[in-house]
Amino acid sequence: MKHSPVTLHNLTTGYHGKGDETITITSGIDASLPAGCMTALLGPNGAGKSTLIKTISGNLPPLGGSLEIMGKEITDYTPARLSRELSVVLTERFESTHLTVRDLVGLGRSPYTGFFGRLSESDHATVDRAISLVGIGSLASRTVSTLSDGERQKAMIARALAQQTPVIFLDEPTAFLDYPGKVDIMMVLRRLCREEGKSVLLSTHDLELALLLADRLWLLNRTDGLIAGTPEDLILDGRIEQYFSGRNLRFDHSTASFKVDFDVIGNLSVEGSGARAAMVRRALSREGFTTTPAGAHPDIVINDEAYIFRGKTYASIESLVSAVRESGSR
Repeated sequence: MKHSPVTLHNLTTGYHGKGDETITITSGIDASLPAGCMTALLGPNGAGKSTLIKTISGNLPPLGGSLEIMGKEITDYTPARLSRELSVVLTERFESTHLTVRDLVGLGRSPYTGFFGRLSESDHATVDRAISLVGIGSLASRTVSTLSDGERQKAMIARALAQQTPVIFLDEPTAFLDYPGKVDIMMVLRRLCREEGKSVLLSTHDLELALLLADRLWLLNRTDGLIAGTPEDLILDGRIEQYFSGRNLRFDHSTASFKVDFDVIGNLSVEGSGARAAMVRRALSREGFTTTPAGAHPDIVINDEAYIFRGKTYASIESLVSAVRESGSR
């Protein structure tokens, strides 16, 4: 029988405190990571996502249960052997005043270079590829200490890719990146799963990106434990809504996205269709107005040239909304 690259059975995570004190964060976790899939670990703050990643990557000992990496208990690995099976990017800041980005990425080859750490021609090619994949070629000669948080994060991801392990764990890998950068990194990880059969687990607070790009989700909280499935199955069975909706936030199943519920102060009838009309309705919702289809005497008419509010013409949505606000419409 073929093993999943990572299997958790009845796993308990947490910390050993002072003396005999044990602090349990999560317990009873049963899950597996399939090969060739990118899995996103999602949950509210304090759910134990970082603790879980540190545990299954060998940085914290499990408090109970079993954890198998490539079909073998993690406790049976030496650190050197484990580093050939999994690579990890944690949130701890890497401090260095002298290493260049290329040097840092080259550290990913340490499991293969022996005692003296000399890179072969093949190692250098692997480092170059990792740098290229993450898109930091222009930073290769920069020292790590001169990088922004986002640039440093990309360099750490490149180091993990240079390690060439079948399993990659990443804790908040997109936290310091702008939106296009987040998408780029997640697409790189997806391609590695598809083209090289890697198993990737990343924790993230970028929920809507995870719903779009992840093959599978692990949903984690302190009450319900861990639930796994595809984004679509977890949307349909209400789990996404259960884990993430709040007093002012609801999940819209029809669009698979979150909506903010604003306090309603009035209603306006709107005549128009297409993107311009959709943006007007969006802006009015933020101001507290529900909108209904126009009757014989619409409050707002939208055409290709302008926005008309009760007989007056406005050139932009900003000026239209300002007029609505000043009118005190109810």
